[in-house]
Amino acid sequence: MSKDILFSKDLTMINEEQAKQMSNAPGFVAALDQSGGSTPKALGLYGIGEDQYSNDEDMFTLMHEMRSRIMRAPAFQGDKVIGAILFENTMDRSVDGIPAADYLWEKRGVVPFLKVDKGLADEENDAQILKPMPELDTLLIRAKKANIFGTKMRSVIHRANRSGIEAVVAQQFDIARQILAHGLIPIIEPEVNIHAEDKQAAEDLLLESLKIHLDKLDDGAQVMLKLTLPEKNNHYHGLAEHPRVMRVVALSGGYSREEANSRLAQNKNMIASFSRALTEGLTANQSDAEFQRILGQTIDAISTASASG
Repeated sequence: MSKDILFSKDLTMINEEQAKQMSNAPGFVAALDQSGGSTPKALGLYGIGEDQYSNDEDMFTLMHEMRSRIMRAPAFQGDKVIGAILFENTMDRSVDGIPAADYLWEKRGVVPFLKVDKGLADEENDAQILKPMPELDTLLIRAKKANIFGTKMRSVIHRANRSGIEAVVAQQFDIARQILAHGLIPIIEPEVNIHAEDKQAAEDLLLESLKIHLDKLDDGAQVMLKLTLPEKNNHYHGLAEHPRVMRVVALSGGYSREEANSRLAQNKNMIASFSRALTEGLTANQSDAEFQRILGQTIDAISTASASG
């Protein structure tokens, strides 16, 4: 799929080379954005237990070392990894003495994104909207100065409840407009719980709501959509053709990498944006050669699945 890039006057600050890459280049988006709540589990899977750090700063330092190891790997290049989503703590750190976002683009050809949400509110109407973000404008200003291209925010849909789904999507688009005003491209992520008994029905309602809200965006505005791999192949295919959509990416959502890749390969115009499935099989005690071999195989497999649809 090739898509012309249209920008409103408010978006003239966007890096057009990065926009072209995110719109049309083959490959996938790496999600390296585990936050405070998910970091202990991610470190545990990497082979670093909670007994190996005593406070949040030590924990985030260990997590940054893991992410830096991934970013430095020879296979982590823009020919297959076209973008990467960072956690705020990562944006504020450096890789080989270079600010993380600059390292990604300048040394790896990977477009940098930033996770901006502060977690999920309590479940209501079978869904979880985002917690309030009163300091979002300040964060977006910092992100722009750090050469971040876009943002990501995750809500969760647990069942096919029209009211809950509409609340999730409406909030995501309201915040997306705030992000667009700063010259950043928002990734809208209304995740559907893969364990929902009525998952396909929830996806039907989600698709309906997304279409309505996309049509209401201003001319020239573009967003990305990060969606759970659907039960019905090509369920979201039409969204990729919408003039307000820069790209549709898929989250693994708890599926194994093998199953996530298999499902992804059956969906046209959808590329991966995997987190846990990307780091599956990587451990802290591996030699650099073994770490790079496994990561290289993973990147090849996810890139191939992203190109198969």
